[in-house]
Amino acid sequence: MESILSVHAAYIAIMQDAASSIDPNLGGTLIYIGELDAAGRACATAANISGAATLAASSNSAILRQSQREGVIDFLVNSLDEALRILKNEIRKHQPVSVAISKSPEAIAEEMLKRGVLPDLVSAQSAFEPMAAKFLAQGAKRISTSTRNTEQRLHIWAAPPEYAQSLAAFEALLAGEVSDSDHLNRRWLRLSPRYLAPAARRLRSIACGESQAEKLSAKIGKPPLSPTI
Repeated sequence: MESILSVHAAYIAIMQDAASSIDPNLGGTLIYIGELDAAGRACATAANISGAATLAASSNSAILRQSQREGVIDFLVNSLDEALRILKNEIRKHQPVSVAISKSPEAIAEEMLKRGVLPDLVSAQSAFEPMAAKFLAQGAKRISTSTRNTEQRLHIWAAPPEYAQSLAAFEALLAGEVSDSDHLNRRWLRLSPRYLAPAARRLRSIACGESQAEKLSAKIGKPPLSPTI
């Protein structure tokens, strides 16, 4: 399982250009992730939360099986044609979807370039590959990782016993402490449990300062969990 912290960091990076939007939804956006290593899996999960469509590739069958088992990818296919059929349909509907192709990231990137398939965003780890760099030269944007707000960090809570059967009420308690204008935090709180690994789906988290975290902990009756979970 990728840590909640790494997925949240990827989410903030992906959503940086939509941060001021009332509805920060990247539906209709295509992200090329490249390899499904730890950073790639975190990026794919974050992209689902953002509403984007993602394309990944790997020739490592163990990584592909792990990603599919953990729900990081929705579809595993053998060719770019198969992937594009799925992606085009979901992008048209502005629905999140993640597709992986069982080929090397470089081979898929080369095929995409030959066929004129240009992603909107390219993950940071892929941007250093020669083929991914060509995407950037043609107008794709790199997902930056340098936009972290140092005044806030992600705080994670497990639901207290009294909320065990009503996670929605626990979520509403946290949402009550999030500014109406903090659309990224609100989207994260609402959607991240759907896409995080099963072990994290009964947890809730928001990015906030220490004073706000202490205020929430007093209401919840327990301190936040380690952000490395």
